[in-house]
Amino acid sequence: MARVSQEHLDARRRQILDGAAVCFARNGFHATSMQDVLKEVDLSAGAVYRYFSSKEQLIAAIVGEVLASVREAFEEAARQSPPPPPDDLVAAVLGRTLAARENLTVDGRPAFPRLVIQVWTETLRNEELAAVLHAGYGSVRAAWSRIVAGYQDAGMMRPDVAPDHVARTMIAAVMGFLAQQSLFGPVPVEVLRDGLRALTSMSGERTAAQGSQLG
Repeated sequence: MARVSQEHLDARRRQILDGAAVCFARNGFHATSMQDVLKEVDLSAGAVYRYFSSKEQLIAAIVGEVLASVREAFEEAARQSPPPPPDDLVAAVLGRTLAARENLTVDGRPAFPRLVIQVWTETLRNEELAAVLHAGYGSVRAAWSRIVAGYQDAGMMRPDVAPDHVARTMIAAVMGFLAQQSLFGPVPVEVLRDGLRALTSMSGERTAAQGSQLG
């Protein structure tokens, strides 16, 4: 029997993960069965179960893959001196993440933002998936904190704010942007980039003065 190439195995695994992602985005995790995934990818049960034995393994693999690619992108940025500006960096990483999955659609709209919402919902009842997401979030946050420290060392960002606070805020901006995409439809990542660019360009003196007026 001829050996199956690693390239073929990787392509089959990709096919299964992408099909499962579309199913989960379309109907949610609990309403999707393994039979739905088999139908979506047009493969036999044996072909799919060779890679994944359950829905839980599928969703954990999808989440782990996305978080790993995001973490690697931010870790690469953290090694630069100084790191790229936050508006450009966020747009580049998010744009790359969305582009890698632009072929996945539900009713003609990108599936990835909808999948993100489904994953967040499932973590409330699935401890194993919550652990995967928590670990991934922690690694991305740590990478972002190193990026912020790079900004501060280069004099690009005020030094009196904890890097972790900035990291959490940048992640929140991306999460909120994806939630908007899921709820209200696709929007170019340049919208988020431009918004961050405008906010980070505000004068510190003006901001402090307005803050005292509000207080």
